[in-house]
Amino acid sequence: MSIVILVRHGRSTANAEGILAGRADGVDLDEHGRAQAAGLAEVLVDVSHAYTSPIARCRQTAELAGFPSAVVVDGLSECDYGHWTGGKLADLAKEGLWEQVQAQPSLVEFPGGETMLTMRDRTVGAVREIVGRHSGEPAVVFSHGDPIKAILADALAIPFDEFQRLDVPPGSLSVIDFSGAKPVVRLVGGGVDARRAFVPSHGATVGGGVG
Repeated sequence: MSIVILVRHGRSTANAEGILAGRADGVDLDEHGRAQAAGLAEVLVDVSHAYTSPIARCRQTAELAGFPSAVVVDGLSECDYGHWTGGKLADLAKEGLWEQVQAQPSLVEFPGGETMLTMRDRTVGAVREIVGRHSGEPAVVFSHGDPIKAILADALAIPFDEFQRLDVPPGSLSVIDFSGAKPVVRLVGGGVDARRAFVPSHGATVGGGVG
C-alpha cells in the first residue's frame, strides 16, 4: 500500500447546529454536506479500495462519493464522547474538561465514554491494518475529525497532545504516503483540488522542491 486518503464526512446537521454528534443516531449529512460528498466522486474516481466508519454520516459520504460498498471498519468510528454526546459545543466549552481536551487530550476520559488515547490507538491500528491489506494501490478511508487528526499526528510522529493543531474540516481530504521507510503526510484538510497528492513521492527533495 502506498497511499491512504483520509476523508472526513461531509457537513452534518449536527455540524451546522454546533452540536457534538459523536456516535448519536439520526445525524445525517445536510444539503451542503451531500454536495461536498458528491464532489469527491471525480477526485476519487481512480481509487478502488474503500473503508468507512460504521456511523451513518460517513457511510452516506462514502456512497455519494462513489463507494456504496465501502467496507465498514468499527475501528474507524468516532470517539465515544459518552455523556457529552449531543451537547452544544458552546455549552461544552464551559466545562472544566474542555480545556484539557484542547491542551492535554492524552489525559482525557469522557464521562461515560472512552479515553482519547483509546480512540487514537484503535483508529491508528485500523489504518495500519488497511495498509497491510493492499500492495501498491491507494485506499480511501471515510472517518471523523478527531480520528483523522489522531492518525495524522501518528504519521507525523508528533505528540498526541499537539494533535489539536491540525485542522480537518468536514468534507476535506488528507493524504498519507506509506510507500517509504516512514510515512509522509502529503496533505492535511485539503479540498477537491488535492488529487496530485495521491501520487507516491520518491523521497524528500533538497531545498523543498518546486511548487
